[in-house]
Amino acid sequence: MTTAYAPATDGAPRRAGPQTFALAADRDRLTPAAVEALRNLARAWTLTGDEAAALVGVSATTWDRIAAGTWRGSFNQDQFTRISALVGVFKGLHLLFVDDMADRWARLRNTGPLFGGFTPVEAMIDGGIPAMLDVRRHVDALRGGL
Repeated sequence: MTTAYAPATDGAPRRAGPQTFALAADRDRLTPAAVEALRNLARAWTLTGDEAAALVGVSATTWDRIAAGTWRGSFNQDQFTRISALVGVFKGLHLLFVDDMADRWARLRNTGPLFGGFTPVEAMIDGGIPAMLDVRRHVDALRGGL
């Protein structure tokens, strides 16, 4: 992917293309919003600490600090890719379903070929980023977004 950078008035490079999370300044700026989104998503999907940590790609102790609001780090590019996929799934489900199914769906066993009898949460933990992106595309397709 080619991304164009244009100098801002302060001389710092600014991304002119799609968000890639490659710039540390972008990651630092976006981390607080990502933490809030993750905490809300974990609550809505009733994720255990281990599940949330595995989905985000952090240790269980780091997730405990994130959940408690005491973590002061910044997510890396890989973690932001995971978070982006998870938030996309969450948002897509809330556009697709108007009731509590939007939050329950991630915990329901699914016999479709993408899930093989696992829940979407289990499939995303097991398959990492590729599975997260597949689940996001699946939800987008369900709502007619593809």
